[in-house]
Amino acid sequence: MDMSEVSRRGLVLLGCGKMGSAMLEGWLKGGLPAASVWVSDPYPSDWLKGQGVNLNAALPEAPAIVLVAVKPQMMAEALPGLARMGGGRTLFLSVAAGTTIAYYESVLGAETPIVRAMPNTPAAIGRGVTAITGNARATAAHLDLAEVLLSAVGQVVRIEGEHQMDAVTAVSGSGPAYVFHLIETLAAAGVAEGLPADLAMRLAKATVAGAGALAEASEEQPDQLRVNVTSPGGTTAAALKVLMDEARGFPALLREAVHAAAERGRELGR
Repeated sequence: MDMSEVSRRGLVLLGCGKMGSAMLEGWLKGGLPAASVWVSDPYPSDWLKGQGVNLNAALPEAPAIVLVAVKPQMMAEALPGLARMGGGRTLFLSVAAGTTIAYYESVLGAETPIVRAMPNTPAAIGRGVTAITGNARATAAHLDLAEVLLSAVGQVVRIEGEHQMDAVTAVSGSGPAYVFHLIETLAAAGVAEGLPADLAMRLAKATVAGAGALAEASEEQPDQLRVNVTSPGGTTAAALKVLMDEARGFPALLREAVHAAAERGRELGR
């Protein structure tokens, strides 16, 4: 199965919020015909209404792929109506947080190929990272197609299995919130040292964004990049002595935070 088959048989997008819209925009720019896309969304945006897709129309009998992008609390209402597409001919690709492969199999049948994906919010600007894994019926071709589709909003990585999904969620799924909190607290610390609030926030945003871009672009690992900007006995070294403290700094704090997120993911998946 490839994109030509998707164009021929059709793609169903179940839910078109921010994540669904970002993916749809990428597919259309990449050449997927709007006429090959069916979108089911009870509250379509004005942008979506203008894309030329089949909006809230009768769905094809056996589309190549159904991409599930509804909120988890809407799943029980939205998914059973697609049960007739289960059984093998249609690939189901889920970007719904917390919804397990076992749940999809219970509704759609165990013979249904299912790929579960965990994207993150930078996907809205094409800078996301998405982890994917499939069930026993998902072939290499299914995973390849899922990767092509999800590459529209950023990088795609493959994990060993669903047992790693809670850890992925805790690192990259929830991770943007950790970075946003770093920005707000860094700016607040600048204000405490005498900077105007708007200047401190501008400096914090640009610093975090620039450092992230440098880390991604550089051939050196982050630990070496840190060393590169840390002069012995200097200002950065004084700050890192606090931040790298094993008892109360980033190492202990982030281990605890990521573990808490992963544990909550496991609870929600039970």
